[in-house]
Amino acid sequence: MNRVLATCLIGSFSLVVSGCMVGPKYVKPSAPTALAYKEAPPESFKESDGWKQAQPADQKIRGKWWELFGDTQLNALEEELTVSNQDLKVDESRLRQARAMIRFNRASEFPTISTSPSVANERLSPNQPYFPPQYANNGTGAFTLPFDLSYEVDLWGRVRRTVSAAREEAQATAADLQTASLSLHSELAYDYFELRSADAQKQLLDDTVKDYTDALQLTQNRFDGGAAPKSDVAQAKTQLDGAQVQDTDVTVMRAQYEHAIATLIGKPPAEFSITFAPQTPLNLPVVPVGLPATLLERRPDIAAGERRMAEANDQIGIARAAFYPTLMLNASAGFEATTLANLFTWPSRMWAAGPQMSQTLFDAGRRRAVSESATASYDGTVASYRQTTLTAFQEVEDNLAALRILESETQQQQEATASAAEALQLFTNRYQGGVDNYLQVITAQTVLLNNERNDIDIKRRRMDASVLLIKAIGGGWDTTQLPKY
Repeated sequence: MNRVLATCLIGSFSLVVSGCMVGPKYVKPSAPTALAYKEAPPESFKESDGWKQAQPADQKIRGKWWELFGDTQLNALEEELTVSNQDLKVDESRLRQARAMIRFNRASEFPTISTSPSVANERLSPNQPYFPPQYANNGTGAFTLPFDLSYEVDLWGRVRRTVSAAREEAQATAADLQTASLSLHSELAYDYFELRSADAQKQLLDDTVKDYTDALQLTQNRFDGGAAPKSDVAQAKTQLDGAQVQDTDVTVMRAQYEHAIATLIGKPPAEFSITFAPQTPLNLPVVPVGLPATLLERRPDIAAGERRMAEANDQIGIARAAFYPTLMLNASAGFEATTLANLFTWPSRMWAAGPQMSQTLFDAGRRRAVSESATASYDGTVASYRQTTLTAFQEVEDNLAALRILESETQQQQEATASAAEALQLFTNRYQGGVDNYLQVITAQTVLLNNERNDIDIKRRRMDASVLLIKAIGGGWDTTQLPKY
């Protein structure tokens, strides 16, 4: 009865004290939004004035955000990246490691049971100094089948905080995977639109070379007829050669983007190519940016930072638990006999049980240093979280401004291109009529080519800014997609 009473008292004590948990309670900081805007966030981003919100609502960004651009080849490449990209596989393996660590740490919440069967024969030398001498023997043998149990009573929450920290790290790693996925998919879309822009530039320069070839033939004919000097032919030839150089040079840029796309989808560049398609329509979507107040919930990198703050907070509690005593419950039971025949008989039973408490009395400041280090680490994660938040707001504002300004610039550039084309036609007519020299035509050709290339470049920049804006607002992700462990 005394043993039963003692066991009950120990169990009751364990249940009571296991509810204790030392260290600070985690509270999610509310500072980042205040830091970003100094006051409550407004109803819209600063640079969204004049920006059209997506209508109807079915244009809301979802997981496959690249489908907003309406390009079937881009969609196929993005799907291939999801399956074959090696960097994504690295991050996915890290997530599996983090999940395994949850199970590893959670095992500490339960007793550890082990066994170590043994068969031993021992003979002691009779020449050893025995007192009295009759204790000398000719050898002994033993068959042992023990079962050992060990359990740490979580008095101060160390085990629970370790499990919680592992769970929060796994959630942060899952957010890291989403951040990497968003970044890689954005990079692929960015490279794809750069490549299509290079196609358009190549087509423009091919047409320009043809036009300059015709212009060279015109000046050659006028020279042969005595209506133009030799210098006009030289100028036309120089203009044609320069256009050919630009036409060749743009293929270098296209090849580099094609190679980059091949690497992103997990293929050697030698085994991959994208068909030259300068007429591919590039659809500029209207991106629903949402409200500033919700940005913190839609960025996976911000979510990862917040989860690591919670993990760092748990590490403070783990460090402080080291200042308190550790209570272990140990038990051992089994059978021990001299022969197999009597191993499992009742007299061969053996057992031992009892609690063990340990406390470090002096460690020259080691535990205090660990605690201060954990606190400093937490402060660092808070600062990193706030900086990530500020950067997120900046990226949204930057790309909203770019899209809004480039929309106006597109109209201005189209007008400039039309004026340059008209000017070239006028100077060409005047040259053919003998009114102006060929230098005027050369100048007009150069101005028109520059404006036409600017037309293409501005459209490229608008597509790139759309991709970057989608990336900046999280690509349709939100914190509800964080796994629950």
